[in-house]
Amino acid sequence: MTTANTQQIAKTLRKYQTDAEQKLWFHLRGKRFDGVKFKRQKPIGSYIVDFVAVNERLVIELDGGQHQKRMAYDQARTAYLESRGYRVLRFWNNECLAETEAVLESIRLALSPTPLPQAGEGNNLRHRRKNVAANF
Repeated sequence: MTTANTQQIAKTLRKYQTDAEQKLWFHLRGKRFDGVKFKRQKPIGSYIVDFVAVNERLVIELDGGQHQKRMAYDQARTAYLESRGYRVLRFWNNECLAETEAVLESIRLALSPTPLPQAGEGNNLRHRRKNVAANF
């Protein structure tokens, strides 16, 4: 459940973004990224995620050095988000700053409806799609 306090914290976080968050937000905002609507610093339950595409159920987290000391917390947070039907992508801040195109490509692949078949898999594609659909 989102509280007024969580909403206020999210608003403050939007005001004081890290350099990595600013850089990624430039590419994600205003449906610039493949027409997908992203929100930033969005409360989901008692957590605030860095970026989320709600309709696509995709959360993107940018982690700084402090996350190395909070791995158990991050794992619990990811488990909570996944239990709510979200997929979670995590990138290090320095990765986002230095390898922005690679980060964007990873996000693009996560948003792809179905992966492209690898060599020799084309014959099994229809069967695989049925299995995937059955699991949803």
